[in-house]
Amino acid sequence: MTDRGAKVWYIYGILTFFILWYAVAALVKLPIIPTPWVVMLNLVKIFAPKIAIHACYSLWRIVAGVFLSVIVGIPVGLCMGYFARWDRALSPVIYLTYPIPKIALLPIMMLIFGLGDLSKILMIFLIIIFQVIVSVRDGVKSIPKETYYPLYSLGAGFMDVLREILIPASMPKFLTSLRVAMATAISVLFFTETFGTQYGMGYFIMDAWMRVNYLEMYSGIVVLSSIGLILFGAIDYLERKLCHWQYK
Repeated sequence: MTDRGAKVWYIYGILTFFILWYAVAALVKLPIIPTPWVVMLNLVKIFAPKIAIHACYSLWRIVAGVFLSVIVGIPVGLCMGYFARWDRALSPVIYLTYPIPKIALLPIMMLIFGLGDLSKILMIFLIIIFQVIVSVRDGVKSIPKETYYPLYSLGAGFMDVLREILIPASMPKFLTSLRVAMATAISVLFFTETFGTQYGMGYFIMDAWMRVNYLEMYSGIVVLSSIGLILFGAIDYLERKLCHWQYK
């Protein structure tokens, strides 16, 4: 899909969502479901004085967690996929720890690392890191062995193989796994931000809900959803640039 085609689909999706939202609000006619127009007017009014700081905190936590997952997960996944010894040594650890529900570790993380940003960033890291490792490893393992032979015959070293074969071959699966994990990471972030913090979209939304301020609550939900949409779009953009051969 081209950049223009992607933009069209995003616009189409947003319009469809708002139309469905308006239809539900018009059908129910209750204060708990205001119309999109009223929510958007309120959002414009309160974004700078109230929501912006919370959005910045949430975005920083997500980006930091994803960044840590990438710089740790990609090298580990590449080594597991290319070196059989790495795979034999680390696969049992991955398989045993991956199924553990990460949200259940939140109390432990808060006890060890406190109630600040670090525990929230590490929760996102724990959610994404396993998907990055497994997807990159599987991407490398799916490469036919014959693909390496031309480089070997030319005297290529590991860094040459890494640059010319391993990274390009594993990139599509890595970006797909990152896209899937992003939604889970945002959901967990929302949950973690309801504990021990005064900043973050999770805190803002739950605070508005407890104050029975539905306009602010929905405004917060729209902003949190927009953060997810922006990150999702950024991954799509990276995929079109880094995996351009898939779009020819």
